[in-house]
Amino acid sequence: MADRLTQLQDAVNSLADQFCNAIGVLQQCAPPASFNNIQTAINKDQPANPTEEYAQLFAALIARTAKDVDVLIDSLPSEESTAALQAASLRQLEEENHDAAARLEEVVYRGDVLLEKIQSALADIAQSQLRTRNATSTQASPIES
Repeated sequence: MADRLTQLQDAVNSLADQFCNAIGVLQQCAPPASFNNIQTAINKDQPANPTEEYAQLFAALIARTAKDVDVLIDSLPSEESTAALQAASLRQLEEENHDAAARLEEVVYRGDVLLEKIQSALADIAQSQLRTRNATSTQASPIES
């Protein structure tokens, strides 16, 4: 995963792309302007352009990307952040990480115990099925002879 500055740069680049695309599409879909009431047959036959739909789509994309940029800017460390505050934050994160690792180890241990029980039960089932088949085949053999 990229660091926050790279994410911010990518979001700003995406925002610029969206602005350029929006302008290009809106220019492409814009109805032609008439000059001194001169109309040609080509202009009359053109279908209606979905300019409003494009405008709403690009407005939503640009607004969402701008919001993402704001969130990324807010997540950057402030200038008031000192080395002592950062060290305290790192210690807290390390403690949380240690607690999570301990919980993970406990869950893995319980999972291993459960797996052993399941494997034991499956082995018992397989042995029971084999004994049942052997008993059935042994009883069937003397009758056929």
